[in-house]
Amino acid sequence: MNGALRDELLGQGAAVVGYAALTGLLGAEIAHLDRAVSIGVARRLNEDTLGILAHLQKRAVRHLKAQGYRTLALPPDSDRKKGTFVSKLYALFNHKMAATSAGIGWVGMNGLLISPHHGPRLTLATVLTDAPLAADAPFESSRCGACTLCRDHCPSKAITGAEWSRANPFVELVRLAECRGHKAAKCQVAGKPNCGLCITVCPYGRKNIIEESVA
Repeated sequence: MNGALRDELLGQGAAVVGYAALTGLLGAEIAHLDRAVSIGVARRLNEDTLGILAHLQKRAVRHLKAQGYRTLALPPDSDRKKGTFVSKLYALFNHKMAATSAGIGWVGMNGLLISPHHGPRLTLATVLTDAPLAADAPFESSRCGACTLCRDHCPSKAITGAEWSRANPFVELVRLAECRGHKAAKCQVAGKPNCGLCITVCPYGRKNIIEESVA
């Protein structure tokens, strides 16, 4: 089951697909769906990222339901909609938790998921299920190492410099009030509104972006 579903999603536009075991990590309301299909799409401004992820989630749900398993598709953080059934579950679930547990990446110093291949340039969605998917090996700790580029270039000084690990997943990496305040004020950074420097300067994935732009 693992290989067929992964191949289908990668063939439909996913950049990465991982399977996570979430036993003991979910709220009681959704604890029975203790496996996750974590799906990442590489961020490109000229593509409908949210539309692609919605399509991929539908494919995963269809695949799993056809085999008799229950599913729950959780939309990307950037597509959260108030007043829906799923919106009541947002507080019980974290896409980055699923992605790190599925071996897609770790949480970087900038508070974003960092993929070895794509860096912080993935948008995530998740499908929870009770299917007996064999889990991929999780990331246990950060691989940012001595790199502090995102912290050094953060104009709001919101990045604390702390380090994520599965043993300490809720350490304060980013002071959100400072980050949001900077964006709300639409401060000019390199001549452009808002920010995104913590994505731009991250060395992970930059080589792949250069290669794709040249190809």
